[in-house]
Amino acid sequence: MGETSYFGPEPEFFIFDEVRYEQNQHTGFYLIDSAEGQWNTARETDPVNDRSGALVHGKNLGYKPRYKEGYFPVQPTDTQQDIRAEMVREMEKIGIRVEKHHHEVATAGQAEIDMRFLPLVKMGDALMWYKHIVKNVARRYGKTATFMPKPIFGDNGSGMHTHQSIWKGEKPLFAGDKYGGISELGMHYIGGILKHAPALAAFTCPTTNSYHRLVPGFEAPINLAYSSRNRSAAVRIPMYSPSPKAKRIEVRFPDPACNGYIAFSAMLMAGLDGIERGLDPGAPADYDLFEETHADIAQVPGSLAETLDALEADHAFLTKGGVFSEELVHTWISWKRENEVDVVRIGVSRKFW
Repeated sequence: MGETSYFGPEPEFFIFDEVRYEQNQHTGFYLIDSAEGQWNTARETDPVNDRSGALVHGKNLGYKPRYKEGYFPVQPTDTQQDIRAEMVREMEKIGIRVEKHHHEVATAGQAEIDMRFLPLVKMGDALMWYKHIVKNVARRYGKTATFMPKPIFGDNGSGMHTHQSIWKGEKPLFAGDKYGGISELGMHYIGGILKHAPALAAFTCPTTNSYHRLVPGFEAPINLAYSSRNRSAAVRIPMYSPSPKAKRIEVRFPDPACNGYIAFSAMLMAGLDGIERGLDPGAPADYDLFEETHADIAQVPGSLAETLDALEADHAFLTKGGVFSEELVHTWISWKRENEVDVVRIGVSRKFW
């Protein structure tokens, strides 16, 4: 079919000033804080970290991004331009090409740094380095970075939209004359992603917290449809450039808690299965996906437990060519059920009080 698969993830993350949490037999809580947090508008002083990492307290100078209004302010509302720039410089030192960085939608220091696309395995490597660098540069500034998909209640979570394409030599195989400038091969690839999305989510959205992000109302791409412009669709066809070399698809439901090697491989295998079987992705969703008249469109699973069930029932496409083994898939499912799903299921929640 092709020779190279290119992947270009857009990991989002939060940079906080403080994180505290506890969960045991008799108590449970979490607390996060950020000088940028909208909830701190009335605070007398803001936590400020000097370059040594020491926490000092200064005046409250305002300029807090409002909920869902952090995309994207300039200084002084964006207080983390310098931190992100230093993260970019560290990435560039080890050869990662960065295209841009900016504040993201949520309040309290949500950020995004975008890497230039790479072949699958090399991008898996780059994503590992990316997370390591982000966390350690944040620590230099006396702050803490997290790739948790949904750390703040009532505001946007962190996703990892993943651009992907297949090439043969110098020829981009996703460029064509179908919808959005996509080839027939590319449309079948989309069909494979949508067909296997419930199972894919076990790898692309691998935590119980992932499904607090995948809910309506927070730009979450929960609808299993595709579009050239609709950002609530699971798959989008970017229209930034008419160049065939820029033609790609963007899978929007993954989050940055995933393992890049596994998540990228799973998406590629789903797309290749769509090509092999000639799967039809259906009609594009160029309409408001939140209207009641379109409520029949399938959605990504609502919990980690549901997606693990889907993976258990649908994983033959992953084991073709020995790319995934039955042992890996079943170990993933059993470990996640025992160590994450069951642990959350038996925990005490505030809804019981």
